[in-house]
Amino acid sequence: MAEGTALADALTAEHRAIDVGIEAFLGDAGDVQALQGAMLALRRHIYLEEVFLFPPLKPTMMMPIFVMLREHGELWRAMDGVDAAVAAGDDADAKCRDLLVLLDEHNKKEEPIIYPRADADLDDDVRAELADFLTDGTYPDGWVCEQA
Repeated sequence: MAEGTALADALTAEHRAIDVGIEAFLGDAGDVQALQGAMLALRRHIYLEEVFLFPPLKPTMMMPIFVMLREHGELWRAMDGVDAAVAAGDDADAKCRDLLVLLDEHNKKEEPIIYPRADADLDDDVRAELADFLTDGTYPDGWVCEQA
């Protein structure tokens, strides 16, 4: 993450990059690699939120965090469906479109409600840890989100 970049902006940029990967699959090229990269990026993004971002915000934002966690479970299950369709060689377009709708609904809440709190409420150590993870962090093999 570049020096001086707000966490909210970096997290929002990840949302956009994930959407682009899914849309590349839905485009004329049917880019399976872009889709698989987007699925990996989305799982990593959910991990960073559930491990680094949400816990310190939960005491003051319990209900919005609860909603985000529930929606992460829905997203995770939708990703599993996309992955299964691609692995089986089935048409995954409808599943990808459904996932994009879920992501849009989720991001419309998360970006204006949760992300500004990352810049305003997190202490310097947590912000630094989150920034480091954004730069080159990976999630552990086998990890699944809380509500999956």
